[in-house]
Amino acid sequence: MEIGTLVSLALYFITMLGIGLYAYRTSTDDVSGYMLGGRQLGPGVTALSAGASDMSGWLLMGLPGAVFLSGFSNMWLALGLFVGAFANYLLVAPRLRVYTEVAEDAITLPEFFERRFEDGSHLLRVIPSVVIIVFFTLYTSSGVVAGGKLFESSFGLSYELGLYITAGVVVTYTLFGGFLAVSMTDFVQGCIMFVALIMVPIVAFMDFDGAGEMMRVVRSVDPTLVSITSGVTVISVISALSWGMGYFGQPHIIVRFMAIRSVGDVKVARRIGMSWMFVAVIGALSTGFIGLAYMTKNGLPIGDPETIFIVLSQLLFHPLIGGFLLAAILAAIMSTISSQLLVSSSSLTEDFYKLFVRRDASQKELVAIGRASVVAVALVAIALAYDRSSSVLSLVGNAWAGFGAAFGPLVVMSLFWKRMNAKGAIAGMISGAVVVLIWIYAPFTIGGQNPSDVMFEIVPGGIAAILVTVVVSLMTAPPGPRVREGFTKMEKALEEGMAS
Repeated sequence: MEIGTLVSLALYFITMLGIGLYAYRTSTDDVSGYMLGGRQLGPGVTALSAGASDMSGWLLMGLPGAVFLSGFSNMWLALGLFVGAFANYLLVAPRLRVYTEVAEDAITLPEFFERRFEDGSHLLRVIPSVVIIVFFTLYTSSGVVAGGKLFESSFGLSYELGLYITAGVVVTYTLFGGFLAVSMTDFVQGCIMFVALIMVPIVAFMDFDGAGEMMRVVRSVDPTLVSITSGVTVISVISALSWGMGYFGQPHIIVRFMAIRSVGDVKVARRIGMSWMFVAVIGALSTGFIGLAYMTKNGLPIGDPETIFIVLSQLLFHPLIGGFLLAAILAAIMSTISSQLLVSSSSLTEDFYKLFVRRDASQKELVAIGRASVVAVALVAIALAYDRSSSVLSLVGNAWAGFGAAFGPLVVMSLFWKRMNAKGAIAGMISGAVVVLIWIYAPFTIGGQNPSDVMFEIVPGGIAAILVTVVVSLMTAPPGPRVREGFTKMEKALEEGMAS
């Protein structure tokens, strides 16, 4: 490993750990402080924290690799995600920020569901909690695997050592600093990703005389790569755009909305967040497209298209800068791991320990349990990560659709439809998840293809969840007066907050 690269990575790790120490010293010792930062996040930190925890390594490796292989037709997926993120800020963020506080200061999403619907059975708290803990443990393991492979392929270290370095740094700052540390490190990591996705495509583009030469090189590989409509159908476009629907149900993203300082800050956060996402996504698309042209022009082979960002960062820059760019990939991976660790820890603490073990647990005890849960989830994730090819880890690919279909309609409708009741919420959540699973593992085909290859499973899952929620809610008794009163308080507080 080049000494410059080593210096850059060392500075990155020291910065992350330093932020964790700062957060440990400044954050409060109660559960709200540890799990939600005391609901005092500023709009800038909220926006970049949500973006960094959302995009993960997909932004720097997955999307550039997809464009490298199949060209600009991938823009439909990027467009769907951009529109979905914008709608999430517009529809969910302000109402969820207000309603979770109105609902007796709910700290976790499952806790909000239970209090919003006055669910005495605890099903609306337990079922989502189990789903969150299981899938986020797998998600965390997948991120640790990515970190291990990055250290192995780029730095020449062993895969196992890469696992422990990645997990060790993330667990340390998450364990001590809690939500504030996670959000602040996400902010820094989002800035690193932003700069990296501007630098790499611009420097690679400078190898060409202009856009005309670059386009000619790409066309020489395959003329269809420059078209956004090549090889796509109406159904495939709908399927790609539907990825944006998943945002409404992602706990590690929408928890940022619960923690923002005030509902009035949401508009500022939306502007910052969407500006960051626009530039970052354009940078990722450009990295794949310009990278293809650069590698073709210079006759350079590439084994895995998803490593195009890594390859360009090492070819075009001094090792010191190259190390910074590799740190961007680590930043993308680690920001997602830390968010999922903390959400899993929150559910274990608030939705299981406090609910079933010690209802009268002190704030200090709950924070201690939260920290222990961070370590427990991380250890399970590392154990799973030892088998880098485990089929269990492949389940994370379906988690976006599962969360989106099961939780997405539940979140949106609970914030906008007063008539929705607990039975409708439970039935809709279960039906959305079941339809997603049937669509993925269906014993039937559509036109000779697996249903999920024809249409992204979040579409039928989301439609089923909405229909079942509406039908069951209307066929059963309306919610009680306390639920309607809570909804009214939310609307009133929202008006006052937006006005101020």
